[in-house]
Amino acid sequence: MVPVLTVLCTGLLVTMITGLDASGQTSATQQRSNTTAAQAWFEKGQQALKVGELDAAEEAFRHVLTLDPRSGAAYANLGVVEMRRKNWDRALKNLEKAERLSPKMAGIRLNIGLVQFRRQNYAAAIPVLESVVRDDHNSMQARYLLGLCQLFVQQYPAAAKTLQPLWEQMQNDVTYLYVLGIAANSAGEKALDEKAMQRLLQVGGNSPELHLILGKAYLQHREFQKAIEEFHAALASDPSLPYAHFNLGMAYVDLGESEKAEVEFRRDIELEPDLAENYEQLAELYNRLRRDSDAEAACRRALDLNRRSAEAWFVLAKVQQRRGNVAEALTAVDEATNVAPGNENVLFLRAQILQKLGRTAEADAAFEKAKNVMEVGEHKGLDQLGGKIVPSPELKQAPE
Repeated sequence: MVPVLTVLCTGLLVTMITGLDASGQTSATQQRSNTTAAQAWFEKGQQALKVGELDAAEEAFRHVLTLDPRSGAAYANLGVVEMRRKNWDRALKNLEKAERLSPKMAGIRLNIGLVQFRRQNYAAAIPVLESVVRDDHNSMQARYLLGLCQLFVQQYPAAAKTLQPLWEQMQNDVTYLYVLGIAANSAGEKALDEKAMQRLLQVGGNSPELHLILGKAYLQHREFQKAIEEFHAALASDPSLPYAHFNLGMAYVDLGESEKAEVEFRRDIELEPDLAENYEQLAELYNRLRRDSDAEAACRRALDLNRRSAEAWFVLAKVQQRRGNVAEALTAVDEATNVAPGNENVLFLRAQILQKLGRTAEADAAFEKAKNVMEVGEHKGLDQLGGKIVPSPELKQAPE
């Protein structure tokens, strides 16, 4: 479950829409009645939220808003409802409205940062999380999220600086040590990198988590057989270890063993049905095998889980292009471009589609932009389309 700070309100701020008396003045009795009703609905919504009754919680908080349209607390809790549903766009809309109405309410900015993180909009999450850490130096969750976001946008020195103060609290967490090591190594901080890796080996022992991390390191260095051995060792200790089947599937993809890869992604889906990356990898696998119907279905499922999946939009565009659905292909590639505007593969595909539509000038401009990106060596916005970075969905989950 996504960790969420539910916004609690002990004294509901009420700016009521109330009835008027004969003289046109607000009825004090009506105002008191509305205030009491709003507080009752608010408490009912909180109780429903605590026990996971999301529909009842939403209904209660919407009742509050009919009585008090400026209740920041109600909007904040509607944001929490949508976070629990993993409706990130709706959650963000409610939370941002809550922040405008009640800018000092605790927890709202952290929740906004969480939502942007889960939307994989890391650049947008950074300033929000920086403000939370600035106001609360002891917020481990905000600091770790901030460090991860900085890592994902390749701000390696900043990520190392953000993550290092968590050492005392998190030095027994293998994932934290792995992330800190990546940030330190990429930032050229050799001493910190060695410290993190030494501690990782001390703490990890023979744990399945350590085998998973070692497997990923081998995978990143394209030592596929060693990676597979580590992933199998991890699964031998814990057959339900999150992300182990996913990473094993990635190793089989690189070895060209499509059937084994498909089996592993399907196994991971059984354990983690809401992980978009499994469907992204299946979509790309089916695309290479020209299984267009399966590829499209996998893309659609990935996009249900993550509308900002550039990989899914990209594969969907290729499938539609191959089917001759050029207009649909352009729509899909435009979505991919919005998420990954600096990726050469997306730009080349968009240029090809524009050319098929007879929009020659736009196609030429897109080809030119793609060539410029190749010359500068930039691969922005995608983990794997044309790049060498191993997808790491296990690092993209909000920390507990």
